[in-house]
Amino acid sequence: MSLEIKVPTVGESISEVTIGQWFKKDGDYVEMDEVICELESDKATFELAAEAAGVLRIKAEEGDTLEIGAVICQIETDAKASVAKEEKVASKEASKSSGKTGEVKEMIVPTVGESITEVTLANWLKADGDYVELDEIIAEVDSDKATFELPAEATGILKHVAQEGDTLEIGGLICKIEVTEGGTHETAEKKQDTGSAPSQMDAQKESYATGHASPAAAKILAEKAIDPKDIKGTGKDGRITKEDAENAKKVAKEAPKTPKAEAPKATAEAAAPKVAGSRDSKREKMSSLRRTVSRRLVAVKNETAMLTTFNEVNMGPIMEMRKKFKEQFKEKHGVNLGFMSFFTKAVCVALQEWPSVNAQIDGNEMIFNDFCDISIAVSAPKGLVVPVIRNAESMSFEQIEKEVVRLATKARDNKLSIEEMTGGTFTLTNGGIFGSMMSTPIINAPQSAILGMHNIVERPMAVNGEVKILPMMYLALSYDHRIIDGRESVSFLVRVKQLLEEPTRLLFGV
Repeated sequence: MSLEIKVPTVGESISEVTIGQWFKKDGDYVEMDEVICELESDKATFELAAEAAGVLRIKAEEGDTLEIGAVICQIETDAKASVAKEEKVASKEASKSSGKTGEVKEMIVPTVGESITEVTLANWLKADGDYVELDEIIAEVDSDKATFELPAEATGILKHVAQEGDTLEIGGLICKIEVTEGGTHETAEKKQDTGSAPSQMDAQKESYATGHASPAAAKILAEKAIDPKDIKGTGKDGRITKEDAENAKKVAKEAPKTPKAEAPKATAEAAAPKVAGSRDSKREKMSSLRRTVSRRLVAVKNETAMLTTFNEVNMGPIMEMRKKFKEQFKEKHGVNLGFMSFFTKAVCVALQEWPSVNAQIDGNEMIFNDFCDISIAVSAPKGLVVPVIRNAESMSFEQIEKEVVRLATKARDNKLSIEEMTGGTFTLTNGGIFGSMMSTPIINAPQSAILGMHNIVERPMAVNGEVKILPMMYLALSYDHRIIDGRESVSFLVRVKQLLEEPTRLLFGV
């Protein structure tokens, strides 16, 4: 008899969960109430316990998102614990005696997100020819949104198919594993240690690693046009290491100096002056994230009728309000009162008054959104990311500030999920934190507008016939003229200016 285990109800507002981690493997025997996996929602993490004793049959993998009530696994309750244990013992004994199985496990690029069609192999954590265990992390892959770890799907000898920096489509072959069982790797090493000298030499000659360059060494050799066959590796099983490649580079440079092909000429001409200083340069391949951002920005410039309108805002009233209440605000809510919450609230009010600025084009149709999902541009270690504050129009100053801090922290730690970076109906970008005085931001497609904030500079301004020094900020609204007319864009920005210069309007909704 098979008992279906379904995703339980974990909260009133939670409609789906993500499988964070399986603590048991498919085919394992589990006891009743034993924790078998971990579930993650948008609010908390939960443990899922077995509802009966039996053999576990997994129906959903780690990272899958399931709706409440969906089947996550099955438990075969007819199986006996003793049978399961006997199978484990038998499999262990068989693996110890069998060694290589002859099976070759082909590993393909897994599905890492609905909108992701390709990834880049960022780094091999295991070298070609290494022995790897099941579920051991062997590589890191970059998508245009996040970095993922790739675990081994079998135990055996790893053979690279793709190289570091290669871009692979989802489902593309990334490596192969010559499947082995039990302690085959250790046994083989012991045999090599105890065997005779000729057998050790033969084993080394026949090793897959012999004469093979590591990724770092291969890159150096390729730059210097040196054939790996011409180099004797000093690494394990004759592998060519990075040090071997660097030494070969030095030899290649010194080799032309030995033959004296030309006699020194009489110095009738003045020699070029030697200037001290380094002329080194470094070439790096663009990351998948950087390439995707570049492609999308160019596409926006080419596919939209983008214009930018400007205005300036007196930040004095907001600065006075922050100065007056920031200590009380932090003491009560545990977070600083920043400018971002004022701008988020202001644009939400303006977006609801000018819905076309909050809309987007989909083919021959226009989509108008009643909600305001505000994207916040954040500079992360791997590039620009744009996490989203959902339903910002219904959030308080405190909630916005806490969400900004949470998303910015996760962005800088490279821990943003794909869900947290998708969507958004309008974007805020603050170049002022880097000292920008004026810019023309590019629209974050498929959105139709983006508001650029800049640094605050004290400037002389005419106020009621008098010159006053005021803290001023330039605002830049870039918009898609295909869906937003000039009247709407200018009126939107004027409304934002009005709300920022009189922030009490935000409290009363006027």
